[in-house]
Amino acid sequence: MTSSTLIHADGRVLAAIDLSSYATSVAGLAVWAAARLDAPLEFVHAIDRPSATPARQDLSGNLILGDREDLLVELSELDESRSRLAQEGGRRLLEQARVLARENAGIEAEMRLRHGGLLDTLLELEADARLFVIGKRGEHADFSKGHLGSNLERVVRAVHRPVLVASRTFTPPQKFLIAFDGSATTRRCIEMVCASPLLKGIACDLLMVGEPGSETDGLEWAREQLSDAGFAVNVHVIAGAAEAVIARHVQDHAIDLIVMGAYGHSRIRSLILGSTTTQILRTCLIPVLLLR
Repeated sequence: MTSSTLIHADGRVLAAIDLSSYATSVAGLAVWAAARLDAPLEFVHAIDRPSATPARQDLSGNLILGDREDLLVELSELDESRSRLAQEGGRRLLEQARVLARENAGIEAEMRLRHGGLLDTLLELEADARLFVIGKRGEHADFSKGHLGSNLERVVRAVHRPVLVASRTFTPPQKFLIAFDGSATTRRCIEMVCASPLLKGIACDLLMVGEPGSETDGLEWAREQLSDAGFAVNVHVIAGAAEAVIARHVQDHAIDLIVMGAYGHSRIRSLILGSTTTQILRTCLIPVLLLR
């Protein structure tokens, strides 16, 4: 930890990749973050165990005993074959990410193939993590309905490190937005951004949703903190619904990354289940950094 105890200055960037279309973006974002933090990088792929043996049709009236035994053997062999394919696919995926890190940034990343759920895996590895990187959706998410991946919600609710949520494509951020509301959570976000090298040198928009000229508690404090830390800050106070204001600002001002408090703003009382946070993650086609 730093002297301010705000950030974990030790530990690695831990990127969770799967066979979804987000894998390349997660890898690219993780490489970028590791280079900015001068931190070790590790790619993790978790092969989830089936929660239970799938129910099989009762074939006792259709097959004689020997046929049933042969069928069970075939099914068992099929399960073993699927397991081998999953492991081989995971190893190839991790190796591709490691090559990307080496070729794009000269980083020699570590690889870890684990059996079990993603959340359990990340919780086991959290003590050695500085930052988690994960995609908005996994390989089984329903893209047509815009659903977020179920792993994303569980991970962000459970872990205690910052989570950098990747969008489907990655480009190095040139401008980021901090959604600020004056709460203790977002004040801590300001302090964490100032204390970390992750976003240093990148232009910053500080956005508060509210009526211009109305009470903007803490906004000047936030601007001063960022300016003193060397950030070029543009301050905006805009009226409207938080999710609509943030989404429109992202489009109108070429924002590449959003910084939000992991427990939401004053209008949002829960984490991912909060409507504003969910809407931002669903609709804004850029990475989101969730801080505690």
